[in-house]
Order: sequence, then C-alpha cells, then structure tokens
Amino acid sequence: MSNPGELIIEPRNGKPADACFFILHGLGADGRDFEPMVPALPLPADASVRVILPHAPQMPVTVNGGMVMPAWFDILEMSLDRRVDEPQLKISAKRIQALVQAQIEQGIDSRRIILAGFSQGGAVAYEAALSFERPLGGLLAMSTYFATADSITLAEANRGLPIEVHHGNFDPVVPEALGKAAYEKVVSLGYPAKYRSYPMAHAVCPQQVQDIGKWLGGRLEDS
Repeated sequence: MSNPGELIIEPRNGKPADACFFILHGLGADGRDFEPMVPALPLPADASVRVILPHAPQMPVTVNGGMVMPAWFDILEMSLDRRVDEPQLKISAKRIQALVQAQIEQGIDSRRIILAGFSQGGAVAYEAALSFERPLGGLLAMSTYFATADSITLAEANRGLPIEVHHGNFDPVVPEALGKAAYEKVVSLGYPAKYRSYPMAHAVCPQQVQDIGKWLGGRLEDS
C-alpha cells in the first residue's frame, strides 16, 4: 500500500507543540474529514496540541463491490462480526505507530500523544494504541469496533491506557452493539474505559465534540 501522507494542524496558540492528537478517518473519507472539528474542540487556551490527520491509502473494498476508495483495510463482509482483512489492518496500525514514533523523536512525550479513530479508523486506532510499546495518553474510539480483539498482542506499556468509547444510538453502518462489545472487551481486559452514547446515526455531533475537547484537555492535564 502507498503512503498518502497526512494533514498536520499546528497548535492554535502559535507555540511549539508539546502534545499530539491523531484522528483516523472512516472508510471512503480522508484526513480532511475531521479538519472542521479541530477548531471546534474546547481546549484550554494554553494547550499546545498538534493535530495529525493521516490519509488512508486507496484500495478495492470487497463490500462495496470492489470499488477503489480510501480505506485502512478491506472489509470482506458486513456481518455483525465485521470480517475484515486483519493483515492489512495491522499494516495500517504499524504505519500509525511509525507516525507516533516520529512525534516522540521530535520531542513529544509519548504520554502526551493521544489516538482517536472513527469507524474503520477506530479499528486501526484500537490496534495501534493497545499494541504500542511506549505509554500513550489515551485512546478515543468513535462509532467503531475492535476488529483485532482476539488477535492483538497487548503492550504492557499501555495496559493502563484510558479509553473513551463513543457511539450513536441510531448508527445504521456500525451498529451500537459493536461499540458496546468493544467497550466490554477492553473493560474485561482491565483497561480504564468509559462509554458515551449520543442520539445520532453514523456521525459526530456537537455535544460529542464538546465532550471530546473536555476529555482531551483532561488527559493532557493528567500527563
């Protein structure tokens, strides 16, 4: 798979970044999909957060008739179990981990790096965050599922990673049952996780954006 790059938004306060927030988009979108959300996040005025919005590569997607589109991995069937191409998912997760490592090498403390993902991007975020060998600041899973729950190699460095799980009550694309199952799985594994639901479909709503900003600010205060 080719590397299509990423959109990088530097801190709004004009100061050098001392924290980093990754957001992985969903199937058929790209990093620009979440660009409008960034200025709407209610972050503290002194927060120096770099936001990185990676773009997924183009590939054929089986459930969409083999149509080529931005995707982190192929989805093989739209069953409740969401059968996916796990090797591709893990390749995408490794790419995100490499981007995280690059931020660490630029001087960002790993505990001030937070991963978020929406839908397909959330499945990659679960894999990337929970298998990363340096302690991270948090994981935000939006309208998504834990596709590699039974195959992931959990990193001891992130066994205490705070996880926030968000899902819409009326999601016709990724049923809320999948979001709840992911939440229950990480809780059973001992992670400190919280679950929030919103009266929405497969989307992000204004109240959720407010909650994300508060959660992100809280995670940075604790690190």
